[in-house]
Amino acid sequence: MEQELFDLVYRAVVNRDAAYDGLYYTGVRTTGIVCRPSCRARTPKPDNVTFYPSLEEALQAGFRPCKRCRPEEGGTLRPDAVLAAQADAVIAAEYGRRLTLPELAKRLKISPSHLHRVYKAVTGVTPAAALEQVRLARARELLRDSGRPVSEIGRAVGLRGASHFAAWFQRHEGVSPTAYREQHQGGIADERECNVPAHP
Repeated sequence: MEQELFDLVYRAVVNRDAAYDGLYYTGVRTTGIVCRPSCRARTPKPDNVTFYPSLEEALQAGFRPCKRCRPEEGGTLRPDAVLAAQADAVIAAEYGRRLTLPELAKRLKISPSHLHRVYKAVTGVTPAAALEQVRLARARELLRDSGRPVSEIGRAVGLRGASHFAAWFQRHEGVSPTAYREQHQGGIADERECNVPAHP
């Protein structure tokens, strides 16, 4: 599972959101139990979780069904939830390219208006907002954990041009990409964004 999709489903586990029930099953390695994402049990740490696309796969991996949420009583999958999950999978895989609502809808073979309506009803946010969340999470990760130039990070998350990326990031985070990096890397600034000549 792509990290970005993992993060989306794990967020549902944290929020006990039923949007992914029947689409993914939460295997908790520390307990050997498999749950629905919406299970009311104590939230497991992400490092201890494996998501399975079917209950059968989780059982084959040695997990036992949770007696609290009873994932084996899942019933028929809701078509709207399936569509939202498919959209999430495309967003998670292709957030680094230009991905408009019409393009996303074309990939899923439905109309943009139907996708927008169904996705918001299932998840509470629009597809565009979900795309922004994925891009922002990836940008924060790259700024914290890599030394890549700001302009390169912007391109990696689907925003062309360093100034465009910097303005977008500041609008969401309240600080510039360089300031964010300084806060999380102990004062290491991005020289390209600051227009400081590189050290030899």
